[in-house]
Formats: sequence, structure tokens, C-alpha cells
Amino acid sequence: MNKSYIFTRLTTFVIIIWLSSSIIFILPHLAPGRNPVRERIIQQTAAGGGRADGIELMVAAFERDYGLDKPIWKQYITYMGKLARFDLGTSLALYPAKVSDLIMQALPWTIGLLGISTIFAFGFGSLAGALLAWPKSPGFVQWLFPPLMVMSAVPYFLLGIFLMTIFAFTLKWFPIGGGSSLTSIPAFNFQFIKEVLHHGVLPGLSVVLSGIGFWSLSMRGMMITVAGEDYVNLAEMRGLSPRRIFFQYAMRNAILPQITALALALGFVVSGLVLVEYVFRYPGIGSLLFKAIAAFDYFLIYGVVFVLILGIALTTLILDLIYPILDPRIKYERN
Repeated sequence: MNKSYIFTRLTTFVIIIWLSSSIIFILPHLAPGRNPVRERIIQQTAAGGGRADGIELMVAAFERDYGLDKPIWKQYITYMGKLARFDLGTSLALYPAKVSDLIMQALPWTIGLLGISTIFAFGFGSLAGALLAWPKSPGFVQWLFPPLMVMSAVPYFLLGIFLMTIFAFTLKWFPIGGGSSLTSIPAFNFQFIKEVLHHGVLPGLSVVLSGIGFWSLSMRGMMITVAGEDYVNLAEMRGLSPRRIFFQYAMRNAILPQITALALALGFVVSGLVLVEYVFRYPGIGSLLFKAIAAFDYFLIYGVVFVLILGIALTTLILDLIYPILDPRIKYERN
């Protein structure tokens, strides 16, 4: 791979993160009022969400940490310096808890749920879409098309409510919500892992079912285009086995655009996962963001949004760099 291309992609990645961080810094300064943090703390205390005797101490702590009484350019330098150390500030609603600590507690739950669910949805959906478009597939495969179309149009949280109603309330096969039992102690042992998997089946299944429909319809369109290519026809004339033609010639080439779309789709998956985690009371990033929005916890909101942007940008960068490995025909070189 061309070194100049790697340098360009890394530079683009840094610019994206810098612009995102700058936007996150600008947004609270657009809020009405001279000091939106002070106003929010007063509102929270008036609503019973804080201690009246600690208002001035909290305000003084935030002003000292973030330099809110300094010129905006100094505030910006202070903010970027803290961000470079992954210091995302202190939560307003859960003061004096650090935003980075709250995110690191919730992030493993979301990575586990989102990672496993997305891999399953991507794998099974792509295979189902390829079979739907392949002329030599069994006839019963075509019956998968209508349900896959329906599932691709249903939001994650609606599928979650449907699954909860059937399997949690009616059949009582799975717990109603949470990441584990209330009495369990987090530990790396078989019992706790079993509880986590049991609690994650329904929220994960809602993401998988909706994702399978999306990826299958997308793969079906790619596969229809690839099936008529000359190299597929040549492979058939050479007498290669149908299975080899399907996997090595057709599906291998059709899945490449799917991989590119995978990184972009993660942003939409995360946005839908917010409501899924809230419905199931799953202790992930989605639930943390929902609670932060409900409590108007500015710093926690901006911290979670920054981490999500960082994750999506990093995933896109990795997929872009490994793309030539997946398809040796692609060469990132200057003419």
C-alpha cells in the first residue's frame, strides 16, 4: 500500500476528530444565557436533582476546571488539552463522577452487544441476500424475501418491544431487562458470563433481526449485478463447481461494497441502539446517553457523542486501510 495514501488517511482521520471536537466545544457556547452550566445546576437543584448547599461549590469547580471565566480562545485551548488526555470533564447530574469513568463503565456492554449483533446480522444477512439473487439457489429460499423486507423496515426498538412482550412477559424465557441480575457481582467466571449472555439475547436479537433484513436486501442488489459479469460466465464455462463459483467468484466480489457500508452503518446502528438499551434497561452507552439527555447533563452528552464519533471514524479508517487486503485488485497509488 502506498505510504502517502496511509499518511493522507491518517491526516483525514485527525482532521475529522479535530472538527468534531471543535463542534462539541462550540455547541454549549451557543446556549442562551451567560453561563449555561450555572443555569443548569440551578434548574437541577430547583427540581430536586441536587443539593442546594452545594451549588456554588459545583459552579466554582466547573469554572475552575474549564476556565469559564476566561476568554473563549483560552477555554478552547484548555478544552483541547484535556481532550488530548481523554479528560472529558465531570458529570453535572452525577457530580463528582468523571465522564470518562462513566463511559468506560458502559462501553464494554455496548461493544459486546453491538459487536456480536452486527457480526451476526452482517454475516447471515449477506449470505441470505446472496442466495436470494443466485439463480441456482433452492426454490424455498425465495420465501425469505418478504419477511426480510418487513424486518429491514422495522426500527430496532419496536422489534425489541415485540420480543420483550412475547419472550419476557408472556413466555418468561428471558429477563425483562438489565445487563445481569441485581444481586450478581461482576466477575470473570462462568456464572456471570452466563447471566450477561442471557440478559443480552433479546436486545441483541432485535438488532440482528432488523440488520439481517437490511444487509440481505443490500447484498441481493450487489449479487444481481455480479451474477452477470464476464468472469462469472467464464467460470461456468470452465466447468467449475457451482459452490466455488458462488463463494469465490460471485459472493467474494459482491460483498466488498458491503464491507465499505458496514462502517457507515455503525452510526445508524448506534443511534437505534440508544432506544433498544433504554427499553431493556441495558447498562450500555445508549442508556447512558439517554439518561444524560433527560438530565441535561451537557458534559456527559458531549463526552458520549465524542466517543461515538471517534469509534465510527476509527472503524472507517481501519476498513479503508484493510480494503486492499480484501481485494488485491485495488491499489492506492498515484498515476
